[in-house]
Amino acid sequence: MGPVHKITVLIADDHDLVREGTRELLEREEDLLVVAEAGDGREAVRLTAKHHPNVALMDIDMPKLNGIGATKEIKSISPSTAVLILTAYDDDQYVFALIDAGAAGYLLKNVRGRDLIAAIRAVHAGESALHPVIARKVLNRFTHRTRHPDVESIAAELSDRELGVLRLAAKGMTNRDIARDLNLSERTIQAHLSTIFTKMEVGSRTEAVVQALREGWLTLDETL
Repeated sequence: MGPVHKITVLIADDHDLVREGTRELLEREEDLLVVAEAGDGREAVRLTAKHHPNVALMDIDMPKLNGIGATKEIKSISPSTAVLILTAYDDDQYVFALIDAGAAGYLLKNVRGRDLIAAIRAVHAGESALHPVIARKVLNRFTHRTRHPDVESIAAELSDRELGVLRLAAKGMTNRDIARDLNLSERTIQAHLSTIFTKMEVGSRTEAVVQALREGWLTLDETL
């Protein structure tokens, strides 16, 4: 058996105890590796530029640069890094601002340890890590911003198969469910999602679906 693929993680939180506890929790897992810790948003951006982690675990309320600003900058310098928000705030204004900034998922700090670990693995695999209620709010919110689709640009961006995978992903289906629906292997679905993310210059399923809704490539009816 070959070496275990490590998912690299950056932890950004201004409370030392939270960072230490989160690191200890994550590093009990054979496939997770914390490569950096940041005590403020500006440091989170700097360390992302240095390490390009697979996942950035981010609080909202941080000094120097808050989680929203840090997420925007991280997505600018490292598009493939999936930003997973872990916060005490569940206000709509924060949810929408962070998804708009490019966050891949949004969890509250009362989440169980095993659910946090599962969410990190999920966003790294191209799955969603949004609570279903939040996901529906997000889909409704960004659908209202869509513009008329440019058919030629869509054809140039994604193949029919890729667009089909994205439509199923937008319904909240897991990679396994999509594979079963299309009679393909789960690994093939992951490969399609990886190609979709590369073409769209995003790092997560959430970003891809939101962008597709904005561009008019998907309609809300197709996500139901």
